[in-house]
Amino acid sequence: MSKKIQVNWQPDRKSKVSLSDQIVSYIKSKIYKGDWLVGDLLPSQRALSQTLGVNRSTIVDAFSELNALGIIESKTGKGTLIANSSWSMLLSKTPDWQNYISGSIHKSNLPTIQSINKYEFEEDIIRLSTGEIASDLMPHDAISSVLMKLAELKEPYNYLEPLGLEELRIQLSNYLKRYHLNFKPSEILIVSGSLQALQLISVSLLGENSTVLVEENSYVKSLKVFEYEKMNMKSVPTDSNGPIPWLIDEKELKSNALLYTIPTFHNPTGRLMSTSRRLELLDWCKHHHLPIIEDDAYRELYFDSMPPVPIKSYDDSGNVLYLGSISKSLAPGLRIGWIVGPESIIERLGDIKMQSDYGASSISQWMLTYLIKDGHYEKHLEVLRKELKDRCHHLNDLLIKHFSNIASWEVPEGGFYIWLKLNDHISTDILFDLALKEKLLINPGHIYAFKKHTYIRLSYCYASKDQLSDGIKKLADIIKKL
Repeated sequence: MSKKIQVNWQPDRKSKVSLSDQIVSYIKSKIYKGDWLVGDLLPSQRALSQTLGVNRSTIVDAFSELNALGIIESKTGKGTLIANSSWSMLLSKTPDWQNYISGSIHKSNLPTIQSINKYEFEEDIIRLSTGEIASDLMPHDAISSVLMKLAELKEPYNYLEPLGLEELRIQLSNYLKRYHLNFKPSEILIVSGSLQALQLISVSLLGENSTVLVEENSYVKSLKVFEYEKMNMKSVPTDSNGPIPWLIDEKELKSNALLYTIPTFHNPTGRLMSTSRRLELLDWCKHHHLPIIEDDAYRELYFDSMPPVPIKSYDDSGNVLYLGSISKSLAPGLRIGWIVGPESIIERLGDIKMQSDYGASSISQWMLTYLIKDGHYEKHLEVLRKELKDRCHHLNDLLIKHFSNIASWEVPEGGFYIWLKLNDHISTDILFDLALKEKLLINPGHIYAFKKHTYIRLSYCYASKDQLSDGIKKLADIIKKL
């Protein structure tokens, strides 16, 4: 797939060199340095003239010269590409990086996800789907207090043992008991967030032709973590209560398969799995020798009642690997999560982790140790839950006002997300592009799915109330025009 080139440059109008020649030199230099590769797609002439602030005729002149040199070529239905010609190969002294990229293990993100990752950091964008808490919801005073304490104590910031800081694993071992998780520090591995946990599992425990079973709509479907080394992801039938794997063909249950689920305030649907379904799922998976990865990153973000205890709390045979994280509940930039499982598996994962990054941040691990130990973390959660509940109700009120006739949704009991289903068969890709033009960033639901549909993941944890009010009205107006 061709990569769309992003141009962040403008010619110098005060230069004695013509605008057309400046554009030609710029494009040559980007190819020469290897920034743009053979097969990459240039913006259209109209789009480029707007970006560069020049007449379209100037772009036509520049493209004409580059075409004559064999540096670019126009293909019907595709646009203008960096050409695979002898001239461009001579022009560039760099290796053919595109060939290396094409043959690599990791594949590129979907274009929509690449755009989301880029525009989340653009100014004036209202982020209606972002899955992280805003800065004003983070416990800055508590973090400052702990940092000063660490400076006074002069704790060491050396590399840590393979499983992570022992003091933190002791704190987590005690803390997790409130969720009926009784595990020793030696059964806990500290990782740099849930995503690294999944990557470690994929490279440490899975091999070629492994199968990862996930719900039809799943956060992990938006990642490439299980889509290399000939691994396969397959959807599992799902209802409002969670996955129903007993409805799948048992031929899918190979010896190297596992099931991934987020049972508590699911991403992206916000669904909460009942206790009975958790038990039913565990019993069925144990009977079929199918391991479970339970991602519980949203557990502590309940509004009123504490959710059912984790699936892992019922596991008496080491069938479940349990993932936790502070990325959703405290601060994503601290990059701290954990895996709970049998000692033999934890040791294996810890060994592979040491080969990949030699341990998660030591200062972040010390910070979390004292945030938990001194009670800061629990106090922060009490405040955060109230704020998230308030924002969720605010978003729901906005949806009732602006979306009642064009969409349907359910109000979650916790977490970050409202899973919005548009009534009409509108292309969410077109909606994504139109929303961006209005400085709105949304996550189309199909990035989490195995097939196209008309869902959108909305979030109330990042945008302010005023931004939500403005953004939801604008989004409804766009949809109504469509």
